[in-house]
Amino acid sequence: MTETERIVDQYKTAFDGDPWYGFPLTKLLSGITAEVASARLIPRVHTIWEIVLHIAAWEGAVLERLRSGSVELPEEGDWPESAGTDQDAWQRTLNHLKHTHTRLCETMSRLHPSRLDEMLGTDRDLTTGGGHSVGGTLHGVIQHNVYHSGQIAILRKVLE
Repeated sequence: MTETERIVDQYKTAFDGDPWYGFPLTKLLSGITAEVASARLIPRVHTIWEIVLHIAAWEGAVLERLRSGSVELPEEGDWPESAGTDQDAWQRTLNHLKHTHTRLCETMSRLHPSRLDEMLGTDRDLTTGGGHSVGGTLHGVIQHNVYHSGQIAILRKVLE
């Protein structure tokens, strides 16, 4: 197994596989309604819905980095706003997450291992996550998703 294949495996596992630490993101989101997803229990703490949009936005940003080599904030912003609050809008958000995940997974799968050491951006930038290699960026998006999955797990427990 190549390093690229290992990264793809971890990316898939965190999303809808069987991670050793608990539940994948798709299982954490399973059965959540728009009402639960949009509930803000604690002031200044993001909702499940906001976190899902944030994850999808950064997956899209990583996809663009792999395509162009340009290190920018996500096109829709760091914390995008939802286009609605009803169940249909929530389902569109979940579909967007799955679509973005699938596109990034496919792109990662086709990535030649020689690109893993290629730098994305020259200077370390905490805002954009620039200044990391392609491999570091791919590991980073996995870590980012797992971190936010943990937040969703806690919010879900409190809301249920």
